[in-house]
Amino acid sequence: MLGVSSFYRTDPVGFAAQPHFWNLVAKVRWTGSAAALLRLTQGIERAVGRTATFRNGPREIDVDILDLGREVRLRRDPILPHPRMTQRRFVLAPLSEIAPGWRHPVARATAQDLLAALPERPRATRLSSRPRGSAAPPPGS
Repeated sequence: MLGVSSFYRTDPVGFAAQPHFWNLVAKVRWTGSAAALLRLTQGIERAVGRTATFRNGPREIDVDILDLGREVRLRRDPILPHPRMTQRRFVLAPLSEIAPGWRHPVARATAQDLLAALPERPRATRLSSRPRGSAAPPPGS
């Protein structure tokens, strides 16, 4: 693990009649393919007990791949960078915390610039400091 953000309590997006979510962003080193990373994250979701509901509905866990070495993939799973990340405060707030200078490979804006362009709602409220033992991100990441 190269870095992990604080936890954020976030308003639901899409289907509002559900509990708040808890979100964080982790920066990891990965040397495999995007498809292999997607299989791994989906396996984690199944192991935690994720069950199918409906789009934007309540779920036990949701692990998304936001970016993979600035790779741009438009047709196959996973689509990279994540196609809705620029519109989601619950992604950009924790991402800006651990990698404020990260630059979106298509929009070319930094995480902080993308976050600043969003409306205040739906909210993402920082709940805690970085988890104990998590490494601070290297400068310029």
